[in-house]
Amino acid sequence: MTSLSSPSLRLNGLPTDILILILHELLLVDLSALSLTSRFFHALVNEFGWAGYQRKNPRPSMSLLKSRAAWSAMDSVKYDVLADRSWSQNDFVARPLASPWSGKEQPILAISPSRLIVGAGNVIYSYTFGLSTNGEAPPIVMEGSCALITLHDRRSCITALTFIPDGGLDQTLCVGFQDGSFERILISSRSKHQTNTTLHVHRQAAHPLRLPDKDFLESLSSSRTSLLSLSGSGQATFSDIETPTLTSTIVLGVRSWASRLCMESTSPYAAFGTSLRATPLTIHSITSDALSQFPSAILGQAQPGRRGSAYQDGTMEQSLSTISALPLGVAPPTTGYRPLLRPVLTLDNSWSMEPIYSVSSGGGSGSYVAAGWARHSLVSMWDVRSPIGGLSVHAPLNDPSPVYSLILESSRLFGVTQSRPFVLDFGPGVLESTYPALEPSTRGFPGVTAENTIFRGSTQKGVDDIGYYVTKFLHPSSRTKVRA
Repeated sequence: MTSLSSPSLRLNGLPTDILILILHELLLVDLSALSLTSRFFHALVNEFGWAGYQRKNPRPSMSLLKSRAAWSAMDSVKYDVLADRSWSQNDFVARPLASPWSGKEQPILAISPSRLIVGAGNVIYSYTFGLSTNGEAPPIVMEGSCALITLHDRRSCITALTFIPDGGLDQTLCVGFQDGSFERILISSRSKHQTNTTLHVHRQAAHPLRLPDKDFLESLSSSRTSLLSLSGSGQATFSDIETPTLTSTIVLGVRSWASRLCMESTSPYAAFGTSLRATPLTIHSITSDALSQFPSAILGQAQPGRRGSAYQDGTMEQSLSTISALPLGVAPPTTGYRPLLRPVLTLDNSWSMEPIYSVSSGGGSGSYVAAGWARHSLVSMWDVRSPIGGLSVHAPLNDPSPVYSLILESSRLFGVTQSRPFVLDFGPGVLESTYPALEPSTRGFPGVTAENTIFRGSTQKGVDDIGYYVTKFLHPSSRTKVRA
């Protein structure tokens, strides 16, 4: 006979809304244990517990959004737990997503909930994200490619790429070319009966940038209905996507590489990465639909409150952008006012002194930083919860190239070299059919066949012929610095 004072009976006696609040504070292991105690708690955890846990422990991932909408909350949490375990064990599947291009390109990636886009030369390549409902990894399918310009002229190469709002269709891109011209590209839905890989698009010229001679478009970033462009010489232009003639322009006056626009913050801002070693990252507030002429914060030696930056000597720093005497979004009163951000973490791989070309964050538990290096298609990854050390991986087929662009999600890392895009997949349920199949004769090097290229990217993850063999190594830990 159960005592009236037993913990189980007292818990059952609480109102359901109180129990739901308690569930939201439980750890994963506690939710699992509670769901096994009775049918009542099993149903309660399934209906409210897993969903609450997922909200408190988000794993942002564009390529999984479509499948997550079809998964139960428990299935989604299970996927994340298995992916986090693979991250902790450095266990992944490595796959190239295409055969090598005919020339050496400087490509760039863009992603939406429905597509991964690769811009290389004057061609865009589209990969669509499929739906998974049976425990398998969501598939990625090659949708097609389209040459935007028939002649391959250096000034007509794609140098910047971003998705722009289109009412949730995820089919509209803003493509920037080296000469400063823009095009709005609408990708047509693929017919079920279409058998070729031609990508059908609708093109519309946009208002071009007025760039000085020998200057070029370096970066594009969009947020809500706004667009930010950055040229190599440091000309930054902020505009409305629907009214591109209404612009605000500032001149940074230094070689510039990357930009980030954030309109979701309570204090909207634009961040710029430049070649100045002393102040490589500056943040300009946006007020009254215009860029502030002077930075509201500067990184002296990156969600809206934290930013990451990389240096040409191969080091990376994480900095708090909320530590300054002036709040973000308030323009400084004089040109001499330069509030400095305080670096809180420095990461590097002391075995590689090459420049860093690309940076992204996400990964297991949302706590990883990835960097693409200048040579040997090398990608380094660090867990900021335990930054002593880290892991470096050469992209599948080891192209002798920089990693020009990276997108790090909860379970997948997308990257691109001068020859092809690739993926490292840490998630469960990866099959040979998850990614596009490549012909054995086009796997990258003369004389390389299917029999000697398809291996595991790591050990003990499933079927032996899913991933490609890659070289990986752990970092020495002597140069990682954590600053209080």
